[in-house]
Amino acid sequence: MGWLFVFLAAFSEVAGTIGLTMYSQQKSLKNGLLYVGGFGASFALLYISFNYLQVSIAYAVWIGIGTAGAVLINMLLFGESKSMGRMISVFLIIVGVVGLKALS
Repeated sequence: MGWLFVFLAAFSEVAGTIGLTMYSQQKSLKNGLLYVGGFGASFALLYISFNYLQVSIAYAVWIGIGTAGAVLINMLLFGESKSMGRMISVFLIIVGVVGLKALS
């Protein structure tokens, strides 16, 4: 159950990042709600996951998925650089997150 909350928290963080990017480009209520709501839901879901998982593992997985997801979304939707170095770095983040989950 704890992993479900961590994954939902990470996806909410990515939604918050999308909202933040959109809000920085065009200040609207919709973009502001996505930004604040995404990050708010993310923190709430992460906090709930601590009832089921070790804080260090849940936090590291949340950060890893959120970071990799935000970078990939910004590359795909907002035209950020798709250099080989960035792609390798995202891959290494994903490998680290999978390793933490597999060993916990």
